[in-house]
Amino acid sequence: MKKAVMALAIATGMSMAGCTGTKAQTTATDAQGKELPKVYFIKEITPENIVKIYNALGRKAQGKNVAVKLSTGEAGNPNHLSPALIKDLVQSVNGTIIEGNTAYAGRRNTTADHLKTAEEHGFTAIADVDILDADGQVSLPIEGGRHLKEDIVGKNFLNYDFLMVLSHFKGHPMGGFGGALKNISIGIASPDGKANIHSAGKTQDVAKVWDMIPDQDIFQESMAEASKAIIDHVGDKVLYINVANNLSVDCDCVAEPEPVSMADIGIFASLDPVALDRACIDAVRNSDDHGKIHLIERIDSRHGMHNLEYAEQLGLGSQTYELVELK
Repeated sequence: MKKAVMALAIATGMSMAGCTGTKAQTTATDAQGKELPKVYFIKEITPENIVKIYNALGRKAQGKNVAVKLSTGEAGNPNHLSPALIKDLVQSVNGTIIEGNTAYAGRRNTTADHLKTAEEHGFTAIADVDILDADGQVSLPIEGGRHLKEDIVGKNFLNYDFLMVLSHFKGHPMGGFGGALKNISIGIASPDGKANIHSAGKTQDVAKVWDMIPDQDIFQESMAEASKAIIDHVGDKVLYINVANNLSVDCDCVAEPEPVSMADIGIFASLDPVALDRACIDAVRNSDDHGKIHLIERIDSRHGMHNLEYAEQLGLGSQTYELVELK
């Protein structure tokens, strides 16, 4: 199947592989006969459906300590995932919400302020919130990268047995879009780690990084390399869910984001983060909502597709996928 056909399924309401329930009845393969990763999709965004799409993945978030990586959102930004939307899912796996402090000034660059913002946004009312770098940081190796040799993350990340990546899909001022891959790269990195990624390994100093920003493609590659460190660390103890709503061109990290550009699309989930992010972008491009032009411009002007291209080269996933629409 071609990617364009798969993406068109979202815009037209088709279901792929004859699937109208929670499991595909046939298996799609590529030209070499390799099974394509499945991306599940539900149009209606509800607490019940976010649990349903999690169950469709067939991989349970199990272990003594389950981490749920999401963005708690900068103070003043209303577009972050609603705690009411995700509460049932997070509590069903006894998850702890994890975050990393930011590398820029705001209300999330210290642990105390970050926890206060998470409380104001309602996240501490549904689960424990762990700021990973509150008590230090550790280095995860990156094998085969062009720019980074290590990914620096909060040391508390090592305490978790399973990682649920729960992302708000939207635009992003620097990355073009924010989805699963950004959530595990910039999102999990400590402030020093964020500086390392943003500078493509030139500095870990948050006071110097903004004067050392590399070429945009190199930045996209650095994010993908940081994603590889996380994926290599967790192995198969991970799953990914993207919620495509409140679609502004700006990320949840922006205190005063641009207005929402287009209507909500739905919930997507996969065991493949590259396929998942690509499916969300395809859904935007194939939407009949005229407001998509703003999000597409943001993605393309920041070379957002290069993140997926390089992540695929690194073996993190596939841009070709099977879309399975759930009813």
